[in-house]
Amino acid sequence: MEDKEAKIKRCAIYTRKSVEDGLEQEFNSLDAQREAGEAYVTSQKMNGWRLVPTHYDDGGFSGGNTNRPALKQLLKDCEEGKIDIIVVYKIDRLSRSICDFADLSKKFDKWGVTFCSVTQEINTNTSAGRMMLNILITFAQFEREVITERVRDKMAASRKKGKWVGGTVTFGYRLVEHKLVPEETEMPIVRRVFQRYMEIQSPKIIATELNQEGVFNRNGCRWDTQTIYRMLNNHTYIGEISYQGQIYKGEHQGIIDRKLWEACQEIMKEGAPMADCSHKLENLAPLKGIL
Repeated sequence: MEDKEAKIKRCAIYTRKSVEDGLEQEFNSLDAQREAGEAYVTSQKMNGWRLVPTHYDDGGFSGGNTNRPALKQLLKDCEEGKIDIIVVYKIDRLSRSICDFADLSKKFDKWGVTFCSVTQEINTNTSAGRMMLNILITFAQFEREVITERVRDKMAASRKKGKWVGGTVTFGYRLVEHKLVPEETEMPIVRRVFQRYMEIQSPKIIATELNQEGVFNRNGCRWDTQTIYRMLNNHTYIGEISYQGQIYKGEHQGIIDRKLWEACQEIMKEGAPMADCSHKLENLAPLKGIL
């Protein structure tokens, strides 16, 4: 007579991929992870393992935090008692953070949920398995931090070579094949700001003039004093790159003459008055106060 059938254990497969590249393919990384998980659950059928139909897939989400929609749904289902075992391809699919994983482990213990990795011999029912899990998570976080450092170092090296590495494109330029190129429609406005500053030494009045003439910035917003000041201090306009307090020669073309830029810097260094000159503002708003 056959032994009594093992107690049914409801298994949920969780998959994750950090970037969205490749997700549009008919068979992508998430599909491969799930296929491996399904095969593993099938191999444990004699132990009562049964796969739940719900898919928990996070495509394009980092493992550095738990702010992922599918993971949140998985945790909710675990708390409601719908899941007994969580199956992943590798433990770093669930988390790459020691702190996050420690928090998840406490929740799993509280809910009576165990954890299984298809490619790693891990059984969280034993103390040895939990120790091995912590060791692997430590290395997963270490790998993540190393990747972060490499990306940061690469960006630093690129900036020192004067290359564009991302971020908001400076007003007066456009991006062509990852390189800054002067924008013909914005370049005259930038030159006007520098030249006008040499004449009146007042960013506030310059902003007022541009707004009154209906000349708006790239986002369609009005100009203000701080925006003008940032333009006047931006090394990009003379073909340079500023990085961590150091100035490097950029690979892009400057649109402001260096002598003009340096002259503006000297004026600002000497503490040119802010644009609060009442007589100049009155000329710009002759009808002010009449109503």
